[in-house]
Amino acid sequence: MDEMTRLRELRADAPVPDRATLAPGRERLTDAIEGRSRRTLRLRADWRIASLGAVVAITAAALFVTQIVDTSDPRQSGPATVAGDLDLSSPAAALGEAADYLERQEVPPEPRSDQWIYLREENPEQEKQWKEMPADIRKTMPWSYSPDSWIPYDDKAAENDESDTDYRTARESYRIAAGLPEDPEALLAELRKVFPTGDGSNGPREDKDAHSFRALTVLLQSYPLPPDALARIYRALATIKGIGVTDHLIRDAGGRQVIAVTRAYDRNTRSEIFIDPVDYSYAGQRDVVTRTHEVTGPEGIEPIAYQRGDILLDVARTRAAVVDAKGQKP
Repeated sequence: MDEMTRLRELRADAPVPDRATLAPGRERLTDAIEGRSRRTLRLRADWRIASLGAVVAITAAALFVTQIVDTSDPRQSGPATVAGDLDLSSPAAALGEAADYLERQEVPPEPRSDQWIYLREENPEQEKQWKEMPADIRKTMPWSYSPDSWIPYDDKAAENDESDTDYRTARESYRIAAGLPEDPEALLAELRKVFPTGDGSNGPREDKDAHSFRALTVLLQSYPLPPDALARIYRALATIKGIGVTDHLIRDAGGRQVIAVTRAYDRNTRSEIFIDPVDYSYAGQRDVVTRTHEVTGPEGIEPIAYQRGDILLDVARTRAAVVDAKGQKP
């Protein structure tokens, strides 16, 4: 048995480190004000317009992200046994390797309807915004910042709420994933139906590949997903036009070394999905500015200047587990 296989087997019983489609900076905070209990597992509206609108909603409390991408080569500090075994030469190679591993894993039983999903998500910018918010405003908020959250696995009220056509509860997402077809093209077509924003009926029309990528991203943020279903999702992800993979492990917001699957959001921005290089679970995501530009908004709102390398969103899912009660940690 090779060392990599042995390492993965040793970690098989460990809690799986696992984003909701969180919005960047101010949009994330605004969503929380409107209803933090519902995870934003939905397709994003155009976050640039949303961030401008949030200026009005939360005034100076929410500051724009100015963190710059770490351009150092993380291969020097990455886990050698993992980095040396990974094939990051192409999306097909990296995601195919992940799918091969997941297909060999035993499918655990579906969570019970009375159980909860515990998530820990490191979001340095959201934490910074909360700390910099004036104390008098913080006192009016019905919540306080915490990287820990609990989601009911069976949330019938949310399932019956038709106001957000892209939101799916943990149970809905699990069963959607379990029922996805093997064929990548058929799988992507099914997800575009499940998450309709972007098809022109519930939001601005996107092309097929952009819609497919965003729909897959939404589903990947759910926990748990059956490992065989996750394998099918990864194989389908590799077929989307414009998908890339960084040829070395990168450092996420939690300081871990992760695989980055990438796709241009538009000509100014790149989206990155993070995958754990050992057990291939979803590990977070990042949005990075790839071209210096400026976005104008409503009259009276100062334009926002974006510099190449600015990080608009940086979320690391460092823990995910099924627990028996809200507030319980694994």
